[in-house]
Amino acid sequence: MNSMSNTSVPSGEDARGYRALVVDDEAALAEVVASYLNREHFTTRIVDNGPDAVAVARDFDPDVVILDLGLPGMDGLEVCRQLRTFSDAYVVMLTARDTEMDTIVGLTVGADDYVAKPFSPRELVARIRAMLRRPRATPEPESDRGGDLPAPLSFGPLRIDVAGREVSLDGEPILLTRTEFDILAALSARPGVVLSRRQLLETVREGPWVGNEHLVDVHIGHVRRKLGDDPAAPRYVITVRGVGYRMGSGQ
Repeated sequence: MNSMSNTSVPSGEDARGYRALVVDDEAALAEVVASYLNREHFTTRIVDNGPDAVAVARDFDPDVVILDLGLPGMDGLEVCRQLRTFSDAYVVMLTARDTEMDTIVGLTVGADDYVAKPFSPRELVARIRAMLRRPRATPEPESDRGGDLPAPLSFGPLRIDVAGREVSLDGEPILLTRTEFDILAALSARPGVVLSRRQLLETVREGPWVGNEHLVDVHIGHVRRKLGDDPAAPRYVITVRGVGYRMGSGQ
């Protein structure tokens, strides 16, 4: 069944609010989740397979994606990988299994939270609401900064321009996702200070974190890879075991 056209637009003053994409081939479950979201004034779309999920996400631009792990056409892990190439939507993965390996793999591809079936739709929506109260950090407009812009920061050959949201290494630009940049910016703003996983997540998401804190490890791994930073002997992002991360000197 192709359900790309399945759209529900709630009425009321919040109808122009958040958008949710529900991706599950269990039609009854998808409809229940969507109905709970509709009651909370979300605009929802439902799809039942992986390829349609990616296509609809490009057009619909959801704020949150509720994504089943086992999907026809393309599994949820691959859908999440592809979503992360163009979308910074929150992703909540659903699975019939509840194992540590499933969780690790799901977080590795960029999921924000993980829910094992069976689950309470009401609790799922509450977790989604909590996520959305923590909007991803975005740069302030220049007119709101009240004066001089912060000067770029240098750590050896690494240059971080927070105001311009640009990173370069030996003069060559480094392309980071929004979350990767925000984590690096948070660390560079307090060089030498150790920040816990929760502190980093709450800095880049602006508010209390609800979800798996080890998500930050995934983003740190991506940042290190793009900077050519050896995890065994890092120059830029230093692991402080049992605590979190701090910015290195780059030397």
